[in-house]
Amino acid sequence: APVSKTGGCGFESLRSCQPNLPGENRYETGSSGPMKAERMARPSVGEFVRQVRQEVNKVTWPTRTETIQSTLMVVIMVAFAAMFFFLVDLGLAELVQRALSVGG
Repeated sequence: APVSKTGGCGFESLRSCQPNLPGENRYETGSSGPMKAERMARPSVGEFVRQVRQEVNKVTWPTRTETIQSTLMVVIMVAFAAMFFFLVDLGLAELVQRALSVGG
């Protein structure tokens, strides 16, 4: 069974890390070759803004409660990480001080 969502249909590898095959021009503008150069028409500014609004309306935005909870979790985790690294730094500094004072 195919692993990808496309089922292995309709996907043409660009082989970006592979050398070109003899007689193959990957960047040609004709209708043959692995990359068919088809130009899409540019939408007007108004049409572009309409399309952007349509896409933004599809986004599932977090609620105020979710945003506050996520922010608090980030602040708590940053505080724990800061405390952890502070204690590790303190311990290593003490070890270095003891190691340097032994010889002198």
